[in-house]
Amino acid sequence: MDITSSEAQQMLFSTYALLAANSILIYDHMATLPEEIAFIWRRPKALSAMLFLLNRYLALLCNISNLVLRFVPLSDEVLLLHAYTELPGSQLLSLRCPEYELYRQLTLVFQAAVVCLIMTIRTYALYGGSRRLLTWMAIIMIALAIAVSVGSLGHFTGVLLSGAGCFETYTAATAVRLGVAWVAEMVYELLIFILIVYRICKTRGLLRLSLVTRRNIIDIILHDGAMYFGAMTLVNIPNILTFYSGSDAIRGSLAALTSCLSVTLISRLMLNLHQSIDTGICSIPARDEGPSLAVFTTRIDVQSAISSHHW
Repeated sequence: MDITSSEAQQMLFSTYALLAANSILIYDHMATLPEEIAFIWRRPKALSAMLFLLNRYLALLCNISNLVLRFVPLSDEVLLLHAYTELPGSQLLSLRCPEYELYRQLTLVFQAAVVCLIMTIRTYALYGGSRRLLTWMAIIMIALAIAVSVGSLGHFTGVLLSGAGCFETYTAATAVRLGVAWVAEMVYELLIFILIVYRICKTRGLLRLSLVTRRNIIDIILHDGAMYFGAMTLVNIPNILTFYSGSDAIRGSLAALTSCLSVTLISRLMLNLHQSIDTGICSIPARDEGPSLAVFTTRIDVQSAISSHHW
């Protein structure tokens, strides 16, 4: 397909964004590997550790495979041959673009689902294991997931770049449906951040909140939560705008970057918590006693400590 110089530049921008996303993910994986070995692999594999590994390695495998498939060479002659023949081989090759796009969309949805699950469990633990809160969060997450599923699995138009694989483009109607997924994720992240701030304000008071000091677990959770929400807002808003106001060639070009940044920040958040306590995101708040790091513990640990004290 013939493309203009402007479209070629936009496609090049999308390619650079994809390469940047994978570079960030792989670099962070290598940079934090010593912490991962120390705080995840050398400790008991609790639910928090399993979720960390799922989030980290699912994203790594999916993004690397997406990057490889993006540059699988397809021959223009084979696709032209398909217009005049009914050869099974040519038909199979002509379906690579739709198959690649469907796989890419599914991997983005799965990565976002794992991230949302981790944030949900963290908030559930922060509220002392409130089943009522968990029920409402599950209802909201399922409702948003339905909206995401309806919007994300739409049709697309594939553009074949000679010798460089398949480049996906979207019509305006399809881009609107795909953008719903990222809007839903941003809404859920805002809900999580509000719940975290409300809980911490209720626990220690508004005047004692600090985004600078990291004296204890509460400070770590507030600091990391604010950093996560702020960073994701800065990258997700431009991503959403590409779907709703970008040109055909640039729509969705920041999706992979947004997803990789989300996975990277959640991994950092979990490592920070595991550095302070084995249970990580599954820790349940007990009390706030100033600079001690032991303000969070599991409900089982608290009961064991009480039993040991009586004995």
